Amino acid sequence: MIALLLALGSSLAYGCADFLGGLGARRAHVLRTVLVAAPASLAVELLLWPLLGARFEPGAVGWGAASGAASAAAFALLYRTLAIGPMNVLSPVTALVSAMLPVAVGLLQGERLGAAGLLGLPLALAAVVLVSAGPGGGGEDGGGEGGGGGRVRASRRALLLALGAGAAIAVQLVCLHQAPSGSGVAPLIVGRAVTSALTLTAVLLWRRRLGAERPAYGLAATAGALDSLAGVLFLLAARSGDLAVVAVVTALYPTGTVLLARTVLAERIHRGQVAGLGAAALAVGLLALA
Repeated sequence: MIALLLALGSSLAYGCADFLGGLGARRAHVLRTVLVAAPASLAVELLLWPLLGARFEPGAVGWGAASGAASAAAFALLYRTLAIGPMNVLSPVTALVSAMLPVAVGLLQGERLGAAGLLGLPLALAAVVLVSAGPGGGGEDGGGEGGGGGRVRASRRALLLALGAGAAIAVQLVCLHQAPSGSGVAPLIVGRAVTSALTLTAVLLWRRRLGAERPAYGLAATAGALDSLAGVLFLLAARSGDLAVVAVVTALYPTGTVLLARTVLAERIHRGQVAGLGAAALAVGLLALA
C-alpha cells in the first residue's frame, strides 16, 4: 500500500512536470528549457540528501549515470513532444511506452501478482490507452494534423518523438530500480549530474541553432523540481514494492497532464478519456488489493 501511494505521488508529480516543461519548450528551444530544468532537479536532490542519505557505491554510481544519460534524452524528447502537441494525445502515448519495459523487466525478474493484480495491471495499461484515445480540438499548438469531426491528430514526427521519449523514460526507471537499495538518493544525484553535464555540452555544441528566445525560467525550474520529486517517489516506491506495479501506476501520469491541459489550454477531454480516467481509478483500487 505504501508503494502504491508513493507511485501515485510520483505519477502526479510527473504529470505536472511534463505539462510545465511542455509549456516552457513552446517559448524557447527545448535545450534551453532542459538546461534550466536539469540543474533545478539536481538542486532538489541535493537538498534531500541529508534527509534520505546517499551511498556512492559502484552500483549506485554506474546505474545512476546510465539513468542520467537516459534522463537527458527523455527530457529533450518529451518536452519537444509536448511543445509540438497536442498534449492530451502525446503524453499518454509516451506513458504507455514508458510502462511496458519496466513491467516486462519486473515480471522477468520473478515478480508475481495475485488475482487482483493480474486484473489491475492490464486495466491500468488500458486506461493509459483510453486516455489517449479521444483528443479534442481546442487549444493545441498547431503541430497536429487536422482530422474529421473536430478531432486533432498528432503528426507522425510528434508520435515518433513520443515513442522515443517513452523508451528513454523506461530505461531511466529500470536503471534506477537496478541501483542498490541501500544507496539512498545517490543514483538520482549522479543521474541528474550526468543529465546536466550532457545538456550543457549539447547547448555549447549547438548554441547557434538554439535561437535568441530566453527560456521560461520559472516554468522550467518548477518542471525540473517536480520531475526530481517524482523520481525520488518512484525510487522509494520501487524499493518497497514490485516494479511491475509501481511502473504502471507511475505511468498514469498523463491524467495530470491531460487535466491541466484541459484547465489551462482548453484542450477538450473526449468521452474515451473520461472512460480512461475511470478505468485508471478502478485499476489503482485493484492494485491496492493486490
